[in-house]
Amino acid sequence: MSTAYTVDELISVCISRQIQDGDLLAQGLATPLVVAGYILASKTHAPNVAYGSAIGQGICFESAPLGVATIEALWLGKSVMNVGFVSAVADVLPSLHMKEYFRPAQVDRVGNFNNVAFGEDYTHPRMRLPGTGGIPDVTVFSDQIYLYVPRHSRVTFVEKLDFISGLGHTAERGRGQGARYLISDLGQFDWANGRMRMLTYHPGESIERIQKKTGFELEIAPDIHETPLPTDEEIRLLREEIDPLGVRKLEILGGTARRDLLRDILAAENAL
Repeated sequence: MSTAYTVDELISVCISRQIQDGDLLAQGLATPLVVAGYILASKTHAPNVAYGSAIGQGICFESAPLGVATIEALWLGKSVMNVGFVSAVADVLPSLHMKEYFRPAQVDRVGNFNNVAFGEDYTHPRMRLPGTGGIPDVTVFSDQIYLYVPRHSRVTFVEKLDFISGLGHTAERGRGQGARYLISDLGQFDWANGRMRMLTYHPGESIERIQKKTGFELEIAPDIHETPLPTDEEIRLLREEIDPLGVRKLEILGGTARRDLLRDILAAENAL
């Protein structure tokens, strides 16, 4: 029987399983679920990956345990080269065809996504979101776009976006393609037919519940099945070597629980 796991661990494991040996992996800011999955892949089935990060704009062939106050140890301390952010987006990413995971605030059925704002008025939005970073630059040419959503709901999966920052499977596209894959806390999805399609449902979930928490009709894969469980070794690596402080959980938690975990992590890093 597999070791008991948490949903954050399942998400990172699913991310890891999308990585192939030799992949070049781009990592954005504040995405510990993703980087935990990247490192897990490097320690299991993909030892020859390379990482590129917005933190320090560096390229690395090694990894380090996750941290908050110590996050630079992963990217600045082990990088083999560093470039500016503009050069990374305009020169490095287009030429190297790096695989990258984005976390959308909204995503529609064809994989367009929004990280700009909630609300129809750009100058007076209901909520200003973190912003696009290099998303509009990368998603118009890349064919290695992957998405993840830690909390699956109709707030995120919508019929119509308030704004578009990431380009999906649309007729306007001239290069690349829309998102290939999405992992949420409920299941795994792709866009094999240009429309979002459910591939697996996580243990304890159902097709019906996932559809109810999605604001548009999902396609269903003909071989849909339960998401394979993490292995004992994958869980051990996440907990003992990759992320012993539990930084990845910050993307799952909210409110007081998130604040308390952040304080505990900073205390463990002697950063308080």
